[in-house]
Amino acid sequence: MVKRYLKRFIYFCIAVAFVIAGAWVAGTFNPNDYTVQQIEDEFHKKEMRIIEELGLKEPEFEFSDKVSFINATSTCVSYLNWTTDKDKRVPISIIIAMAGIESAWGTSRFATEGNALFGVRTWSLDTVPHMKALGNPDASWGVKKYKTKCESIKDMIRILNTHPAYKDFRSTRAEQLEEGKWNYRPLMMGMTAWSTNPDYAEIILQTIVDNKLP
Repeated sequence: MVKRYLKRFIYFCIAVAFVIAGAWVAGTFNPNDYTVQQIEDEFHKKEMRIIEELGLKEPEFEFSDKVSFINATSTCVSYLNWTTDKDKRVPISIIIAMAGIESAWGTSRFATEGNALFGVRTWSLDTVPHMKALGNPDASWGVKKYKTKCESIKDMIRILNTHPAYKDFRSTRAEQLEEGKWNYRPLMMGMTAWSTNPDYAEIILQTIVDNKLP
């Protein structure tokens, strides 16, 4: 009798071991989305703690020509990526090209006086710091002002991640992240709402090529 129960107990232990092993293998090679999200959240929290411990601060946005503007923008984006989830990041090359075209490589009035690199508009004139276009001072909108140029880039990334007009951009980005490779043209096709110029996407893509952006 004892031997029979002992034998059953051994079989039970073996069965449990197989279940645990199977679950471990499945979780390792085919993790569910919830588990992956938990891991990524923990990793992001760890990144934030590292930033706090190192005392990292927003880099100075200093430049004197196009090359140094590109470097300053790249440095700012790299800093922002520390505090931006991987699935919400925007390719550095696209940001640099857009910032360069929109602000005449940092020399436009909006960029020099308001740190506005992308000409983001606001209709909340009573609550949001802004500048009016010289040729349209009575407009119901203004261009948002920022404390720093890096803050302007941060807001641009926020808009792409939240505004309904860029839903296609976000969907395309998610697909490319799954594939592990950027393809700028489809991404830009999801950002046509950024400009009224029908050739805007091609202008940005050509700017990336011409300046050999990363």
